[in-house]
Amino acid sequence: MNDLVRQHTALSDSDLEWLHLLVSEWQLLSDLSFADLVLWVPTLDGTRYVSVAQMRPNTGPTSYQDDMVGHLVPRGRRPLLDAALDEGRIVREGDPEWREEVPVRVESIPVRREGRVLGVIARNTNLLTVRTPSRLELTYLQSASDLAQMIAAGTFPFSGEQVDMDSSPRAGDGLVRLDAEGVVQYASPNALSAYHRLGLAADLVGQHLGQITAELAPSRGPVDEALVTLASGYAPREFEVEGNGGVIQLRAIPLKPKGTRIGSLVLLRDVTELRRRERELITKDATIREIHHRVKNNLQTVAALLRLQARRMDSDRGREALNEAVRRVGSIAIVHETLSQNLDERVEFDEIADRVIAMVAEISPGKVTCRRNGRFGILDAEVATPLSMVLTEVLQNALEHAFAQGEQGTVEVSAVRGEARADARILITVKDDGRGLPEGFDPQRAGNLGLQIVRTLVEGELGGTFDMLPGAERGTKVVLDIPVRPQK
Repeated sequence: MNDLVRQHTALSDSDLEWLHLLVSEWQLLSDLSFADLVLWVPTLDGTRYVSVAQMRPNTGPTSYQDDMVGHLVPRGRRPLLDAALDEGRIVREGDPEWREEVPVRVESIPVRREGRVLGVIARNTNLLTVRTPSRLELTYLQSASDLAQMIAAGTFPFSGEQVDMDSSPRAGDGLVRLDAEGVVQYASPNALSAYHRLGLAADLVGQHLGQITAELAPSRGPVDEALVTLASGYAPREFEVEGNGGVIQLRAIPLKPKGTRIGSLVLLRDVTELRRRERELITKDATIREIHHRVKNNLQTVAALLRLQARRMDSDRGREALNEAVRRVGSIAIVHETLSQNLDERVEFDEIADRVIAMVAEISPGKVTCRRNGRFGILDAEVATPLSMVLTEVLQNALEHAFAQGEQGTVEVSAVRGEARADARILITVKDDGRGLPEGFDPQRAGNLGLQIVRTLVEGELGGTFDMLPGAERGTKVVLDIPVRPQK
């Protein structure tokens, strides 16, 4: 719609925002009308109309099999559009149109904002299945007529009201029509069933919806006045009510077809099972985070015990081996600590990489600077845990073997993330400017425990590749090419 409006019309950004607000709401009008809606906007030169949006009803057959968005129609070909735009009123005159042997009643509703008519909604009703309307259908049609008059007057949609239409109740979920006093004139079967879930034993018709809702919902006082006002439909609001083990979601829409509130439309939906599943997921997420937290604590305890044991070792080689084990355990603990703070099993690995770099840099025998370039991005836990160990081993190897005691140098970790697709990969390079590789060194066959861990994790668990090469001028370069997704 943005492209069509900006290409063909003179509407401002604020006008376009109003049309977006209207289109986000007009599924309700379509369902209540049992009709297709097409939004037509006059072009910049005023000689044509361009259709910028279309909506089909969930409650009846469509009048348009084809997509109408983007069609251009010269002015004069559809007189109802001209009359609605020029006169600023809803136009219903004329005989039904025949489209592919289907009679269609066409009405035009001007879209007004701040006194100006921005465009026209063509409401097209398929008459092929018309029958004597039921009380439900009559209530739908009357409510649609009130909303259409509000659109023509510029009072609907409600500016400033943000509604998530994906989760908001719809007409078919449950509908209650109130009079100006908040008394129920009509309640659909679904709406009545939802209130029965809250504990209502009687009928809704004739009841004051605000008072009966407040009585069904538990509260500390005798009557929740705020809930009474919300459920009475005096203002456009969306809220939830819980009672008797049930939860219903309500959305109140004041009806002011001629500027004065004549009543309200309340859409509602039974969301009891949905909220129950959400609570179960929240409980599950909390349990998973607690598990990660406990694993992190246990790993830190193991690291502390190893550190204590290292201090009691007389052998330098044994002490160093235990210190290396401390760092390996610590790298895994960092991942679990990050996972304990997240709602899903994914982590921002840049933070983990920085902490691993800082942890390993503590063992530097000289004045070696470690830094990171590029972004690892968000990774699944199945990738993050082994990758943290790999990064620890590679950095530890560089700091231990590339520089002599007291020697200055630099170790740089670079990450290049591929496109976010199923086969995306991340290229990690660890470069140092130290003494370089020994003569005849083969990283694929070296017996060093750290390199064995790297090879096993990269090739076996992560499904990537590992190589260690001489630097361009001096030093060593380690290249890791790893899939972003865990290997199945």
